[in-house]
Amino acid sequence: MINFKKIFPFIIPYKKYAYLNIFFNVLYALFSTLSFVSLIPMMQVLFDQTKRNTVLPTYKGIWELKKYGEDYLSYYITNTTDSFGVGHTLSIMVAVIIVIFLLKNISDYMAMFFITFLRNGVLRDMRNAMYKKTIDLPLAFFSEKRKGDVIARISADVNEVQTSFLSILELIVKEPLTIIFTITTMFTISMKLTLFVFIFIPVSGYVISLIGKQLKKKSTKAQQEQGIFLSTIEETLGGLKVVKGYNSERYFNRIFQESTQRFFTLSNSIGNRQNLASPASEFMGIMVIAILLWYGGHMVLIEKTLNGASFIAYMGLAYNILTPAKSISKASYAVKRGNAAAERVLEILDQENTIKSKVNAIKKDSFDTNIVIKDINFKYEDENVLKHFSLEVKKGQTVALVGQSGSGKSTIANLLTRFYDVNKGTISIDGLDIKDMNIHSLRDLMGLVTQDSILFNDTIKANISLGKHGATEDEIIEALKIANAYEFVNELPLGIHTNIGDSGNKLSGGQKQRLSIARAVLKNPPIMILDEATSALDTESEKFVQVALENMMQNRTSIVIAHRLSTIQKADLIVVMQKGKIVEQGNHEELIALNGTYNKLVTMQSFE
Repeated sequence: MINFKKIFPFIIPYKKYAYLNIFFNVLYALFSTLSFVSLIPMMQVLFDQTKRNTVLPTYKGIWELKKYGEDYLSYYITNTTDSFGVGHTLSIMVAVIIVIFLLKNISDYMAMFFITFLRNGVLRDMRNAMYKKTIDLPLAFFSEKRKGDVIARISADVNEVQTSFLSILELIVKEPLTIIFTITTMFTISMKLTLFVFIFIPVSGYVISLIGKQLKKKSTKAQQEQGIFLSTIEETLGGLKVVKGYNSERYFNRIFQESTQRFFTLSNSIGNRQNLASPASEFMGIMVIAILLWYGGHMVLIEKTLNGASFIAYMGLAYNILTPAKSISKASYAVKRGNAAAERVLEILDQENTIKSKVNAIKKDSFDTNIVIKDINFKYEDENVLKHFSLEVKKGQTVALVGQSGSGKSTIANLLTRFYDVNKGTISIDGLDIKDMNIHSLRDLMGLVTQDSILFNDTIKANISLGKHGATEDEIIEALKIANAYEFVNELPLGIHTNIGDSGNKLSGGQKQRLSIARAVLKNPPIMILDEATSALDTESEKFVQVALENMMQNRTSIVIAHRLSTIQKADLIVVMQKGKIVEQGNHEELIALNGTYNKLVTMQSFE
């Protein structure tokens, strides 16, 4: 129930639908009970057992309500039969029963009609909240979580909360009220018989509750397993070239089938427990009714303390408890299953976002003097990636970071953009600590071009417009020209309106990279960060991209993380890194003259 309290805020916007659902559920429970009670006078008329009463009764208070109702009904039946005949009276009784059953079913439909808006509204809002939280969370969170598992939580688990967890509304209103109204009516017909029934109900309830044990635990395992095979699908589709190139279809097939087999086993176990709930509750109910038949029959035939018509209606009422009892047992299992899903959903929603703007964060919309990285330490897990690292980048400078893989070059880009936060030390822009800046305004100052060209399954226009929402076609074309990409885009069938496929797979590596550069150009930020933007390209593509980069870096402050040293020889400052520390810095000629680490790297690459 703790999880339900946390889910409750999603229900509040739809509380009017909840109230209407409760109102019609109350009517349903009332008409459901009356539908069986209405059989009593009909059967009395049918078998000529109605007590004759020609005197109109008088109301003597609520404690005499049952007697007043019986006397008034017998008076009405007697008066109507005497005036119009027994056939007319029977027709009225049948019409009343039809109307009551009609009202019962209309109430049931209206209750379900309004709960549908609540269920689907909560489903939509939870998915929206999950997606928003997912894209707000720092990158570090996703280094620990499988992407497929997050997808499973947003899709399957949220759906489980909607279908299973929200059945608690039915659990606490519709079915319990039906049982309460029914039992109250049973008490008015025969208190002795009803007390006799109550001896057996707790026993049957205990037997049913035994079935539900372990359900939540197994449901959690099943949902985790669903996350695993969704991750396998996502990873396989993302790396299909590698899977096929290494003839690894059989291996990945086995991994996937092992996961779905575990899910199959868990689902069968959960399903069979749930399936057992309904027949078990019905059988226990029939046992109670069988005992009722024996004891009630004794009251009708031997003790003569109960008339036949009332006993038949009483049996109908007793059976009327079975349906809501079955629903409650099913719903209680659904709640356990939904509780497991809710825990997984809330784990994301309750996750603290460690990288966010302060309450009074400063919005900065210009870059005036310099970027200062002062004595920073940073580690992803246990070992420091950067150690006492300090660097100043002046406005208008092109600063290149070079070094072997793992030296910490890309980490600098991650820290400047606050994808991660430094463990120690400070990074400041124009003397202002970036932790004191509004995170959106910080990232507005920067353009990022990464080694992997991250494009989306949309048109070229839509992909480039991420740099500037609402950009005109002329602005997009100008950005493409600067990025040395307009020529190939213009040759495409639909030009900038061409869809480039999943991850831009309809384009070559060089074409994708030039579109990434065009996106950064359109954004037109004062600071440009290029994270090994040409390292994944062939020589011809690299030349095109290099021209695009040089066009883009004009009159901008640029931080270039480079693997190919030929691309950064014109940089104002080259910083050579090794194991998270600066070992050399200067321009190309100065570093060559030092005949140190940089010279060795240049020499090695010249022979590649």
